[in-house]
Amino acid sequence: MKVVLFCGGYGMRMRDGASDTPKPMVTVGPRPLLWHVMRYYAHFGHTDFVLCLGYGGHHIKNFFLDYQEAASNDFVLRGGQVQLLSSDIADWSITFVDTGQDSPIGERLRRVREHVAGEEMFLANYADVLTDAPIDAMIAQFAATPDAVGQLLAVPPQAAFHVVDMGEDRRVEAITALKDMRLQENGGYLVLRQEVFDYLPENGDLVADACAVLAKEGRLIAYPYHGFWHPADTVKERHALEAMYQAGRTPWMPWRSGPRA
Repeated sequence: MKVVLFCGGYGMRMRDGASDTPKPMVTVGPRPLLWHVMRYYAHFGHTDFVLCLGYGGHHIKNFFLDYQEAASNDFVLRGGQVQLLSSDIADWSITFVDTGQDSPIGERLRRVREHVAGEEMFLANYADVLTDAPIDAMIAQFAATPDAVGQLLAVPPQAAFHVVDMGEDRRVEAITALKDMRLQENGGYLVLRQEVFDYLPENGDLVADACAVLAKEGRLIAYPYHGFWHPADTVKERHALEAMYQAGRTPWMPWRSGPRA
């Protein structure tokens, strides 16, 4: 099943003001966020990728054109020749598509339509969110709901804020952590059918435009998940992922704990 990844964001909250590196190329361990997301899908057998490039797209192209397998694989160096003992991307197919510098995500998806033509269902995701969600079960749920056009991962809110509930006299009646409320947010990891393109207006957004209409029509479903899901929208969130990686706690890397599915 093909995987469309949206890689064109500026990532302003992640930038240091000096580098033009796009957010998907910010590293966790020796590899960028984008690689971690792709490696997750590849673990489950989905190795045909379509990358929607935008800001800083040349960084992504160069990373794969000059890919160094030895950075994350064991190898033998003999007589100046490298013999890899394992490989990350040898069986991957990656299509690189310039989808515009400032295009919203819906427009980026529209511009790669020809690259997923013929796919009854395809996967789509942001390139900077990590999870250990069971993608096989997610696909199975969507496949068993033939009238649905889209499915998204629904996760608890990640913000550490507290919600204040007050009466008309402004006396606080309750303070509740946002994460403890009965709310779910869009966690990405979408599964889509071809009909989604009928709901995408030119220069529109995938969630605010297409998914909003699908929800009103009852043709958008969710896969609720309360396991590991971690964004990297800010420097703080990226540092948290790096700390987990250095401590050996990497639930988003299932290939580390067992053979590829």
